[in-house]
Amino acid sequence: MILIAVVMLLFFPFPITEPNLIWMVLGERLSEGFYLYQDVLDDTGPLSAGVFSAIHLLFGRNELIFDILGRLLIFFQIIYWNNTLIRYRVFDENTYLPAIIMAALFHFSFDMTTLSPTLLGSTFLMLALGQLFSQTVLQKETSESTLLIGIYGGLATGFHLNFVLFLPYIIFTGLAISGFSIRQLFLSLVGFFLPVLLILVFYYWNDGLQETLQAWPMIFTYQAYEYQPMLSWLIPGVVPIILAFAGYFFGSFFRGATINQQKQRQLIIIWLIFSGLFFFLVKRQAAYQLLIFIPGLTYLITQFFLHFKTGIIARLGFVLLVFGLPFGGLAYWDNRIDVDKTYFVQPSPSDQSPNRGNVMVLGKDCSSYLNHPLGGPFLNYHLTKTFLNSEKTLEQKSELFRKLSQQKADFILDQEGSFKSLLEELPALKEHYEEASPGVFVKIYN
Repeated sequence: MILIAVVMLLFFPFPITEPNLIWMVLGERLSEGFYLYQDVLDDTGPLSAGVFSAIHLLFGRNELIFDILGRLLIFFQIIYWNNTLIRYRVFDENTYLPAIIMAALFHFSFDMTTLSPTLLGSTFLMLALGQLFSQTVLQKETSESTLLIGIYGGLATGFHLNFVLFLPYIIFTGLAISGFSIRQLFLSLVGFFLPVLLILVFYYWNDGLQETLQAWPMIFTYQAYEYQPMLSWLIPGVVPIILAFAGYFFGSFFRGATINQQKQRQLIIIWLIFSGLFFFLVKRQAAYQLLIFIPGLTYLITQFFLHFKTGIIARLGFVLLVFGLPFGGLAYWDNRIDVDKTYFVQPSPSDQSPNRGNVMVLGKDCSSYLNHPLGGPFLNYHLTKTFLNSEKTLEQKSELFRKLSQQKADFILDQEGSFKSLLEELPALKEHYEEASPGVFVKIYN
């Protein structure tokens, strides 16, 4: 992992991605005393937003810190998952092979190793999965384990709201595979909703509950957007996919398994199914969202190598996975920098942002945030567009006017005419802004 990190930083310095820039801008804005949803509209999970805010307070805008913290989380996941597979006798022999495979899979794409809501949330989902594995071997009810399953799932949802999809996974696998009693199911549900309710209590104390409850449904329903075509993921993903299918086939039909191992295999297969369904909810379609597949793929690929312990097939597969995937992936994604232009943020030659002051970008090109802080309530333009186009009550219009009046951006870059339409909807805003040039609104200083 250290070797690949050094190679990436020295020979493959990728430009900052749009999500990563948005998270740093969000952390910067929240560190000034503003609140997510209440003062800043974005689809980042509230717990992740808190982490990004703390990072900005300690280190400022520092992309390297995101990379370091991300790799530390990955290191923890690798150790935890390998120890889980050994502790609960998932395979017939104790092996560190899953750790090697998992480290390679985390380098499927360069953006998987940086800190993100998906990486933060998936860490707690993995902890929940580990507790579910414990239920396959314990012969008695354990209140602590079932409660932790729910708490870890609720924390994962707090970091990445789309992980709420794994609540049905916990319920279904708990009842059908782990054999939850009604008491255990109730404990898991209480554990899951406890972090969510505490988040809502936080917003209630800060007079932001109404805005939060208004924003959350929009986060699940606004239109998804692709940073990268999904088919582009298949090229570097061919080797792990083939090995995973082969591992499932040989593990299911050519190797005997205990009752506990059969339950564990079922947990993994259903996990992978829900991981696929996750992409029907997630809006930012990028390779780093594939992190959720890694525990399941690690399990299946390990099955393949345990069946083919020696021979040319095993050696070739190992070399392609452990060395070919990370280094080949770096070269592959490096060649896509000029293709995935909406994903990689680079200074635009037509940038209309000023030299000084904060800005609010209402459009898809957020490169102005490279050198300027956010100066208004709207950060995620795709979500903002849905919000501005929705029907609003008189009270909501009044609240919107209040936010824009209190958070006056020095400059507003209106790339698609959204702010000009808003001025017609809220004429009183014309007293605060004037159009200096087409698509560029400047704050009026009284």
